Amino acid sequence: MSQSSGRVRVAVDAMGGDFAPGEIVKGAAAAARAGEAEVVLVGREDLVIEELQKQGVPLELMRLVNAADVIREGEPPAVAIRQKRQSSIVVGVKLIKSGEVDAFVSAGSSGAVAAAAATYLGMIPGMERPTIGGGFSSFAPNIVVMDLGANVDCKPHQLVSFAVAGTVYARTVYGIENPTVGVLSTGSEEGKGNDLVKEAFPLLKNSGLNFIGNVEGNDILTGKANVIVCDGFVGNVVLKFYESIGDRAKVWLMGKYPRVKGLVGYMFDRVLPIKKLSYEGEEEGSGILWGVDGVVRIAHGACKAEHIHHGINAARKAVKADIVGSLKREIALLKQQGKLQ
Repeated sequence: MSQSSGRVRVAVDAMGGDFAPGEIVKGAAAAARAGEAEVVLVGREDLVIEELQKQGVPLELMRLVNAADVIREGEPPAVAIRQKRQSSIVVGVKLIKSGEVDAFVSAGSSGAVAAAAATYLGMIPGMERPTIGGGFSSFAPNIVVMDLGANVDCKPHQLVSFAVAGTVYARTVYGIENPTVGVLSTGSEEGKGNDLVKEAFPLLKNSGLNFIGNVEGNDILTGKANVIVCDGFVGNVVLKFYESIGDRAKVWLMGKYPRVKGLVGYMFDRVLPIKKLSYEGEEEGSGILWGVDGVVRIAHGACKAEHIHHGINAARKAVKADIVGSLKREIALLKQQGKLQ
């Protein structure tokens, strides 16, 4: 944290996301004005300054770090971070390593952010791969799903490490002392599911975590388990489906009841905003990249200014809660007990 102000320093990838740099700069400026954190914008200096001037944001409000290159969606992450070392993602991650900032937020390529974080910050001992966790707090305020897309293919013991990260998440973010853990499967009985689930089950059972067994898709929002683990392929499909619910429900209701579609639109836009279903976890820790030795937050590629603002605040809270230190201590304890590989 800044020695002069005592505030958490958060670097923001100004070039990442579908609406960069405009919405990113706008959201970062809002967070800086609120005084929640010291915000550092990372990106092409000429484009960022142009955007700041266009929005009437004083240049002195935020520090600017030049990054001459941009990693685009679709570029192979491992290749991109090696070939584009002056990209906003790589430069931003390295600011954590050098101690210039406490956290990094990006709406850019998720794969590139994860690869850069793992490469330049390193992994916490006991965590082979980074994992993205998040919750669905509109309907289930005390659950977290791990992994939401960082790892398409996983090994059974890696699901255990995801469960450990999820347990720390539930404790530090939700304040749950002894979170329950379940593995997402096609049936509640032991022995149901694919090979990954079947092989992970006994490992989770003997992990020392509060493992309750398999949970099914219809259990996710009921809170049956506080921590639900799955591979990133399944987790990302679940996340994208969940995010679509608000918009699809609005369209369906407006078509079903055309005479009152104005009222339906008002209900969804004002009373129950669609963003509430898609981004309600922005300040609750969603999108944090667990397992790397630093606080890195991956924002939704389609996010707007308010989501960047919330994402900065989520990163600030993660630093304050010492999630990295908490995860290190939890893993060290389980290793000492011989319950984690």
